[in-house]
Amino acid sequence: ATKSASSIQNNMAMACLFHKGLHAMVCFRVGHGLWKKGRTGLAYYMQSTVSSKYSADIHPAAKIGNGIYLNAAGGGIVIGETAVVGNDVCILQGVTLGGTGTEKLSDRHPKVGMGVILHEGSTVLGNIPVGDGAIVMPKSIVTKPVPPLARVSGIPARIVGYRDLEQFAENEMQVHLGIKYKQQWQQLQQEQ
Repeated sequence: ATKSASSIQNNMAMACLFHKGLHAMVCFRVGHGLWKKGRTGLAYYMQSTVSSKYSADIHPAAKIGNGIYLNAAGGGIVIGETAVVGNDVCILQGVTLGGTGTEKLSDRHPKVGMGVILHEGSTVLGNIPVGDGAIVMPKSIVTKPVPPLARVSGIPARIVGYRDLEQFAENEMQVHLGIKYKQQWQQLQQEQ
């Protein structure tokens, strides 16, 4: 996802050497593997190192799918302990997937579906779902569930429209996701 999503990256070698978002994800994967094996101290050390070096604070217990794209700067990304992120999610800088601080349950972070785009500075708080294919616009604060394919914006975030399944020309990432998930998203659209 890193190579196809960033117009700056011309080839895989450049992405592997210089893409901070990719570096942060690789380090998260190592820390997550350590966490699953009970090596929590070392996993927390990896998290701390990634947080200071790449400004991406991703808890090693978070469940994150494949094909994730973190913004090249990766700056200011926070993903909480019980967060779940589906496959092919685009997370741009300044995104927070956190708790509200008022939850009494241990499961207190968002559940993000497949093919979601979380724009710059967006915040999703609490144990709420963000449906497959949803788009959270920049600087939005989401505190209520987001239906599949919805486009939400504002503080607090409200539905301002739905993803257009016939036109994906906004950027390379949306074109890629549109081609990959078009049939699934059309089924979701018919169910609504």
